[in-house]
This record gives sequence, structure tokens and C-alpha cells, in this order.
Amino acid sequence: MKNLDQLQKERNDIMQRMAEAVRENKSEDFAQAWSDLADSIQERILGDVRETQLQQDNGILAARGCRVLTSQEKGYYEKVIEAMKNELPKQALTGIDTVLPETVIDAVFEDIKASHPLLSAIRFQNTGALVKIILSTTGGAAKWGPIGSGFDGELSANFLELDLSLAILTAYIPVSRYMLDLGPAWLDRYVRELLTEALAVQLEVGIVDGTGKDMPIGMDRKLTGAVDGVYSVKDAVMVTDLSPETYGSLLDTLTQGPNGVRRTVPSVVLVVNPSDYFTKVFPATTVRATDGTFNHDVFPFPTTVIQSAAVPAGKAVMGIASKYFMGVGTQSGGKIEYDDSYKFLERTRMYAIFLYGYGRAMDENAFVYLDISGLKPYVLTVKTEAAVSGN
Repeated sequence: MKNLDQLQKERNDIMQRMAEAVRENKSEDFAQAWSDLADSIQERILGDVRETQLQQDNGILAARGCRVLTSQEKGYYEKVIEAMKNELPKQALTGIDTVLPETVIDAVFEDIKASHPLLSAIRFQNTGALVKIILSTTGGAAKWGPIGSGFDGELSANFLELDLSLAILTAYIPVSRYMLDLGPAWLDRYVRELLTEALAVQLEVGIVDGTGKDMPIGMDRKLTGAVDGVYSVKDAVMVTDLSPETYGSLLDTLTQGPNGVRRTVPSVVLVVNPSDYFTKVFPATTVRATDGTFNHDVFPFPTTVIQSAAVPAGKAVMGIASKYFMGVGTQSGGKIEYDDSYKFLERTRMYAIFLYGYGRAMDENAFVYLDISGLKPYVLTVKTEAAVSGN
């Protein structure tokens, strides 16, 4: 059995492949990576089962990532397992009159936030069965006026409506016979892990680099001028150093809020590709202290660095995390359906769950797109002044 370090490295490699496949729209590469991820998760779960020898003690199960299921969740999974074992799974699943409990989706969202810093930093919301949501883009532009005056148009302009049905996220769940034999608690863990990774990869790519066509509008995109539903990429600002002067000019852009109103910026996020972080950002933000130790991620302004495989190599996004909204929900609470799209997965049966979601930055200047391909390492500059001798 593989150790934890091997499994983690394997998972990271798979996630990188999945992100690249989504960005480059290579469906076959994504399907293969997805299959590898499913195999990896199932292998880990089956190993945990062997170690616990199917003990039903809640403390032991919790230590292995299993939750204590509610009666509704347990009843749902029991029906799903029975249907999946049927010779006609598609017909059997159609006959199930219950849907994936909302508590399972809530648990998936919590897992995503815990393991993916980008999704934890932005306004990431489980909208439940909502199809549309209205958001306030600013604190409001209310102004003084006489009693009885009409509702000011400038105030209403600070709200936008997102139609979550603009994009459908399909999460495929390969389930082997072995997984069905483990029972509801272990199947729940498997479904949650796969949904977590499916949502995380697709969402991060959409949030960072989404075109807006059948997917979110990315942080690196303009919010106007879409052509056939596709929004163009912002002009990347070349950054070769992270000096206070350079950083200050970038922060100045972020202070330019909607309607020409300046806003305060208490902190920012810097989203970079993992490889670029260690080869470019890390050397540029690591300084040596007087005691000989090193401090990393040293910026001239409060900055949280987030690594994401969704960011193209050589690029980065800096901005106000709370100014990006992403909503994901299910039209009717979620329903697992049988799917035979992936013919190459002959040893398993494929199932799918469909989720609705959409996201975008709240305003044009909430994020700036950076070109960090030429970012230089930090070099401590020491100035000396010649002593002036008196006559």
C-alpha cells in the first residue's frame, strides 16, 4: 500500500493534469485524469477499510474521514446502493423519489473551503436550489435629498443579477462494485471526496481564467465587450520586482471602485501557479533576517499568496478576494443519474450529478492581471555614505 506522501504527490500530479486539461479544453485528457483520481481515492478508501476491518465504531470511522450520517443521508445512500447493484441501474435510479440530501452538499462545500484556499478566500456560496441571485457590488451610493424624493438610479446601479443556470457543472462519479459493498458511510466519503475535487478543479479554472461562455467570468477577464459570450483577457501588467513603488501602483488600481468612487483596500490575494510560486514569487519575497534565518512571503503590503494550478504559467492575479462572487447550487436538491458517456471505464458504472453555478468579479478593477515571467529574486540593497572629514 502507498504511503501518505506518495498518495499526496500522486493527487497533486493528477490535479495539475486536470487543471491543464480544463484550460486547454482537452476532454480525453481530463477523462483519463479523472479516472486516475477516482482509482486513487478508491484505493485509499479500500486501504482504510482493510485497516479498520469494517469496524462501525463512530470514532474510528470519523478518523478515516467518514461522517456520522443522518437518518435521511443513510436512507438515501441505501437506496442508491440498491439501485446501483441492479441489473438496470438507469431505470432503478429513476425510480428513487429522493435526492442527494442538502447536508451532503453542505459537507462538500466545507471540504472544498478547507482544502482549497482560493475557494475559501472569495465569496463562495452554496445557493441551494436558487437559480438567480441579486448582489450588491458596493456598499451603496445613497445620497441626501428631500423627504419623499424618488429612489435614486445611481443606487440601483450598484446591484447586479447573476443567473446561475448560465453554466452547468457535471460531476462524474465512477463507482466500482467494491465501493457498493462497503455501505453508506464509506460511499458517502467517496462521493464527497470526488465531488470536492470535481468542483474544486472546475471552479478554480473558471474563477481564475473562465471565458464567461458556459462558465464563470475569470478574475483575469474584462467584464465588458464579450464576443459570442466570450470575455477577453485583461492586458497583463509586467512586474519585474515587488518594491513598494511597483506594488503601490498595482494597489492604486484596486482602489478605483465602481462609479469613480475610491475605496479602501485592507489586504489582497496573489494567486499564482505552484511552479511560479517556488521559482519566481518565493525568491522575490524571501529575505534573510539579522539572526541568519529566512522569512518568506514578505510583501510591502498585507498579501495572502494562494497557489492554484488554474493560473497559466508566467501569470498571476492580484486583487480583493471578497470582490469575487461564485454561487453553486442544484436546481432540485441534486439527483444522481446513471451515465454511459465514458465507454472506456468498463470495470465501473458511471453516475453523474448536475450542479448549476456562475461567478464573476463585482467590478472591473477588483483584480489586476500580472505577467511575472520576468520577476527577479529579492536582493538586499545596502547603501554606504562616505564620511566627510572636517578641516
